[in-house]
Amino acid sequence: MVKSSEVTVRRDLRLLESQGLLDRRHGGAVSPGALGHEASRAEKFPAAGAEKAAIGELATSLVRDGDTIAIGPGTTTQAFARRLALFRELTVITNSLLVAQVLARAQGIEVVLTGGSLRGSILALVGTAAEQSLADLRLRKAFLSGDGLSAARGLSTSNLSVAGVDRALAAAAEQVIVLADHTKIGVETMAQTVPADRINHLVTADLTLPPELDRFRETGTQVHVASMVGDPVASQDEEGITPDRF
Repeated sequence: MVKSSEVTVRRDLRLLESQGLLDRRHGGAVSPGALGHEASRAEKFPAAGAEKAAIGELATSLVRDGDTIAIGPGTTTQAFARRLALFRELTVITNSLLVAQVLARAQGIEVVLTGGSLRGSILALVGTAAEQSLADLRLRKAFLSGDGLSAARGLSTSNLSVAGVDRALAAAAEQVIVLADHTKIGVETMAQTVPADRINHLVTADLTLPPELDRFRETGTQVHVASMVGDPVASQDEEGITPDRF
């Protein structure tokens, strides 16, 4: 039996994609024309679980007690929310029912849900009401995920309703932090939510290929990389300095 390295597989997938034979997606590929396919929570949940946990842990180093932050929907942002319970004072605005559920009993964290219509596949609130509820807000940081992320196009998602709320969350924030595991980086999906030059921080793990990360650094994005070797939540930023814990 012949085994291929991850680097070889990803290279071959890119070649097939360039030839129009497939579209790269979460952890693999789909038939061409599937850019509008939105993966459900059930499809996303098993993928890259340890990697998402490490990303979520590292992302907490960008939060301070007293912050008001927004958290968008996704299994990676849900993993991030699980690691916020130790904060003593925090306000979290979210359209994700999963994020709200994770934080519902966390002492010291006030959870504010947007309005909107429920999108059952990802358990998130979307639509005009959700976007309008964010229009007059100003907050420190928005932590977002998505279906694809590239240095050329930025963050993107496969559903227009989800994209609209993600844009509203980003517009309300002073800084945009994108949480993305390696299966999303280099992927582009239907609807752009945040252009690359608007992404202040990218939090990922060392399974992401270094050339991909260099492209984001060239756009001015600060890259933070969680280590998947040894301690799964050990982490370093782009300069190799372990972030302070809060």
